[in-house]
Amino acid sequence: MPSDVMGQKLQRAGIAVAVVLLLAFLVVYVTKWHSERGLAHDTRTGATSLPAVDVVVVRGGAAAASLTLPGETAAWYESTIYARVSGYVAKWYVDIGDQVKNGQLLALIDTPELDAELLAAKAKLQVSQAQVKVKEADAAFAASTYARWRDSPKGVVSEQEREDKKAGDSAALAQLEAARAQVNSDQADVDRLTAFEQFKRVTAPYAGTIVERRIDIGNLVTAGSSNSTTPLYRIAQDDPIRVFVDLPQSAAPDLMKVGVPATISTNDLSGHTIPGHITRTSDAIDPKARTFRAELDIPNPDRRLIPGLYVQVGFQLQNSGMSQVPAAALVFSAAGPKVAVVEGDGAIRFQPVTIGRDDGDKVELSAGVTDGERLVLNISNQIVAGEKVRVSGDEPAGSSVAMSPVR
Repeated sequence: MPSDVMGQKLQRAGIAVAVVLLLAFLVVYVTKWHSERGLAHDTRTGATSLPAVDVVVVRGGAAAASLTLPGETAAWYESTIYARVSGYVAKWYVDIGDQVKNGQLLALIDTPELDAELLAAKAKLQVSQAQVKVKEADAAFAASTYARWRDSPKGVVSEQEREDKKAGDSAALAQLEAARAQVNSDQADVDRLTAFEQFKRVTAPYAGTIVERRIDIGNLVTAGSSNSTTPLYRIAQDDPIRVFVDLPQSAAPDLMKVGVPATISTNDLSGHTIPGHITRTSDAIDPKARTFRAELDIPNPDRRLIPGLYVQVGFQLQNSGMSQVPAAALVFSAAGPKVAVVEGDGAIRFQPVTIGRDDGDKVELSAGVTDGERLVLNISNQIVAGEKVRVSGDEPAGSSVAMSPVR
């Protein structure tokens, strides 16, 4: 009896397990069926739905455009000061950041070799001057001797002796001239070394700011400015200060001229701007970058701008009458630039355009678009002409870029 009860319990347990497995199988099967059916529906829906695109509407009423480009400040003068004489640094008087005046003493150089050369040159000059006096005496004696022999009656002295005295007089004069020439040469050497003595005092060539000091007391300095010599100072004059900016060739009609106003700004000015104007331009386009350089000379008495500073230079361009569109609306091909126009029925039409001026993120078109047309932004290369698209939502108020119609 106990064995029969146990068998019945095992039989019922087996049936329960089988029912559970069957239910689990049915749940998995139904879930998979619903998933496959939903995926197929989504696939069919995606295949039949229209691709969504973002558009911008060409509108009239564009005002004068502004152009802001990065620029760089540069000193009015900037000089690297090297030693003109060799020696040791005895003293330096100014450091980086110091404001100096024209001719102000910057450093002193001790030159023992130059001093010795100057003393030797002066001694040699004195010897040459003494030689001149000796030659002057010899010349005077030779001249008087020749005068006596020259004026003697014929027959008293021989002609050979008279010619000999004449030759001695000429030789004495020549030796005197040579001695005087040697004095001039020695004097020039003394003057040269004396001039070099002045370069022991290193002075500022103009009023400015010391931006670099490369010397210290006891340093050996060598005269010259070769790669093997070390500069003493670097000085810059920053009032006025120059501002250089590279402008695109498309802006040449407006900006390649003297007197065009501009504004200079930088993060260091806390939102303030400095007015200026173009002082000079390169009057030539760089064939590699297709830009031209402009320079603005800015008064800088309070030294708000320093050399080497990154700045933003803003210009106001005149209204060209051309349609201005975002650069993202352009499509480039071998045939030239185009725009993708969304027709009234949603079909795409690729329209060739002519670029009149390229300002980077915006482009002015001189031909190809008209007021009210909808242009696709960043169109996919999988969308072809004639294909219908769906505009992503309605155009919010103010989201369209204001454009000027082509005239």
